[in-house]
Amino acid sequence: MNAPVSVYLSAGSNIEPARHLRAAVAALRERYGALRLSPVYRSAPVGFAGQDFLNLVVGFETSEQPAEIMRFLESLHRRAGRDRSGGRLSSHSLDLDLLLYGDLVSDEPPLPRDDILEYAFVLAPLADLAPNLEHPVSGRRIGELWAAFDKAQPPLKRIDLDLG
Repeated sequence: MNAPVSVYLSAGSNIEPARHLRAAVAALRERYGALRLSPVYRSAPVGFAGQDFLNLVVGFETSEQPAEIMRFLESLHRRAGRDRSGGRLSSHSLDLDLLLYGDLVSDEPPLPRDDILEYAFVLAPLADLAPNLEHPVSGRRIGELWAAFDKAQPPLKRIDLDLG
């Protein structure tokens, strides 16, 4: 068995978001045990018109390989009834993405995920959860990346949401 690795996922929803995020966190906890959860943020959709998203980042330790994790995330998407016909820039019942798998840099799956450096709704909760973690490509700490991030994107609002 492989040594445990620190993993970070982004989680978002804008279709019954509280219900879908609670179900996802419960399923992740059942499979991976103790989870670290960032605060939850509300944000407007980026690139399309729609309901606001709720987003957070989830951290945990696992000895599973990235492909196994991604298969599990896809099973959670199916369980939530995710409709992929609208493409990436559309409403989602549940959107789970593998952001970081230790310090692994790979093309397939894409790690670290580019979303970390592109979207406030990913970087802000990751900075809350792991500000001193080094980005495996830039070498900069996540908290430093957030401090230097262009905040011109739609604003984030931290909200209270009990995820169980």
